[in-house]
Amino acid sequence: MRVIPAALALSALLPLIGCTGTGHVIHYQLRHEYGVHDPQFPLTMGSLLGPALLPGNKVDTLVNGDRFFPAMLDAIRAAKRSVNLETYIYWSDTIGAEFTDALVDRARAGVKCHVLIDALGSLKFKPEDVERMKAAGVHFRRYNPPKMFDPGALLSVDHRTHRKLLIVDGRVGFTGGAGIADDWRGDADSPHHWRDTQFRIEGPAVAQLQAAFADNWVQETGQVLYGDDYFPKLAPAGDHWAQLFASSVRGGSESMLLMFLLSLTAAERDVRLAHAYFVPDQTTIDALLEARKRGVRVRVLTVGAITDLPVVRRASRAKWGDLLKAGVEIHEYQPTMYHCKTLIVDGLWVSIGSANMDNRSFRLNDEANLNVLDPKFAAEQERLFDADLAKSRRVTYEEWENRPLGERLLEGAARLFEWQL
Repeated sequence: MRVIPAALALSALLPLIGCTGTGHVIHYQLRHEYGVHDPQFPLTMGSLLGPALLPGNKVDTLVNGDRFFPAMLDAIRAAKRSVNLETYIYWSDTIGAEFTDALVDRARAGVKCHVLIDALGSLKFKPEDVERMKAAGVHFRRYNPPKMFDPGALLSVDHRTHRKLLIVDGRVGFTGGAGIADDWRGDADSPHHWRDTQFRIEGPAVAQLQAAFADNWVQETGQVLYGDDYFPKLAPAGDHWAQLFASSVRGGSESMLLMFLLSLTAAERDVRLAHAYFVPDQTTIDALLEARKRGVRVRVLTVGAITDLPVVRRASRAKWGDLLKAGVEIHEYQPTMYHCKTLIVDGLWVSIGSANMDNRSFRLNDEANLNVLDPKFAAEQERLFDADLAKSRRVTYEEWENRPLGERLLEGAARLFEWQL
């Protein structure tokens, strides 16, 4: 979920003050040289992009709010030293109240609690809840709040934190696609309960989650988080190789795009893409088409008619022609809003987290994805993908080509705002 209306409201003004993006678009030139099973692949992902993939991690998959909200709350309630939470969506509804209660309780017990929420994404977080947190000792900040009379702040108003990070005692981490709001409650069992997945991490990669949070925290506050309360020595907890890959407008947001392109370029057999907001740029489309030329089966799973942002769905559908014609299989999830963000390549490489395949994630937002190199973990994500696929409807090229003129016009209008989607 994203606050597109706020950004679109500025669209008439932004051309007068200049583009708020990163300055120029890089046209990456990549060719297939090796697959994800080649030792060169993880070396490249760690050395070229960083940080390194680390062994010894345990990553648990938590499907839908009935599973991930209790696990996150249990971790907060058990905190002894620190709780760090960064999220795009945090609303003062029933599940939001449970998180606020848990954070207030831990802060009163002397646990160091830091909460960083996006100023636009979390507009529905009430001032009285902020004051309640602060009174209990929670260190609370809103990320990049708009400042009406500051030209510099106006230029960067569409730079948001879209990350979903929770780190407890520096030892347990959570990430994925879900915000803290009642839309994510339940088990994807009604149109009001969204389909999404979160992941619980233990092991050395938790320090990378903590570092991503600490980086944005110091940018907003100047306060440096360090020491055993945040970065304890971490013993191996499992057998997953993992990497928390974070991108930011400050440090080159297009690195997330490059990570996706390197993953697609390495594909030799199978690509499964699940993205709530699938609005690929031409570079990404070209990478998918090249994969098809190599004989790679490509399946895309995205939102159907039940969506929080119809404008994004229309902009997405406008770009499907070449993909469908090349044999890319595109499926729309039917039961409810589909909010997952998953890339699975050749049964080994998985990227999960906050980033969508769109311009906003690649060039405007701060994002964080957990990358896992493990065949058993990949097989688990493939099973979830296939289960969701069974609840989806495939769109054929013939259907897309013969869609009504009214739909084409709406899609064309939606593409005018593609730079914001």
